[in-house]
Amino acid sequence: MNRPLGLGHFTFLSLPPADLVRLARAAGFDFVGLRLHPVAPGALHWLPDAAGQRELQRVMAGEDIGLYDIETVVIDEDLRPETLIPAMDAAAALGGKRINTCADRFERLPERFAQLCDLAAQRGLGVDIECMAWRGIDSPKACLDLIEESGAANAGYLVDALHHSRCGGTPAEIAAIAPERIVSAQLCDAPDRAPTGTEALVTEARGERLIPGEGALPLADLLGALPAHTVLSIELPSTLDARPPLERARAIRQATMALLKKVQE
Repeated sequence: MNRPLGLGHFTFLSLPPADLVRLARAAGFDFVGLRLHPVAPGALHWLPDAAGQRELQRVMAGEDIGLYDIETVVIDEDLRPETLIPAMDAAAALGGKRINTCADRFERLPERFAQLCDLAAQRGLGVDIECMAWRGIDSPKACLDLIEESGAANAGYLVDALHHSRCGGTPAEIAAIAPERIVSAQLCDAPDRAPTGTEALVTEARGERLIPGEGALPLADLLGALPAHTVLSIELPSTLDARPPLERARAIRQATMALLKKVQE
């Protein structure tokens, strides 16, 4: 079972990018995502300066680990797409492919999303949008409608296993989406029953995700519904798992590869 598997930065957000790259290689992952833009003003992120970018490129080359996406851009009424240019330029220079976004609802959202996608396209990047139950774009359909309204040719629906499920999505819904709109997917597990209330949903998403096989999400069916070209990453932040990063990363990968093997059989 040789399908490439990436490690999203949110899984180990406290690690600087170079350390995440080294961890990914030691644990057997093939590429990483990086948090180059804050999800909110002042939030933790790791946009390198020129010297830091050169060092990161050196480490990535030495470890043979590529960059897939940068995470996570919240598109709200205050976001000005041009403020993302430094992160986009860094992503492009590092060989990145996609930008991971989510969005609130406001009057000019389709236009704002189109502007972001255009800036990304100028740098050879695509844009993925995921639904979140506490945001305005809170369903797979809402994501796809936004893509359609924006007219962005380089946009896709990001299948995050947790968010897709908590927003009422099903594997059958994934199978019905045009394959070219599903470029990326993020894996984790969770209990079958969703927590109640916005605060509990946010807490689960940001710190209580489970390793594949430890919860009850329909991961096998979800994976079976994905197009063959969909790029798979792990996004698994957890404040509940106190194991050292390498031990935890290896456990995550082992469980995920076992799941992938089972789906393929």
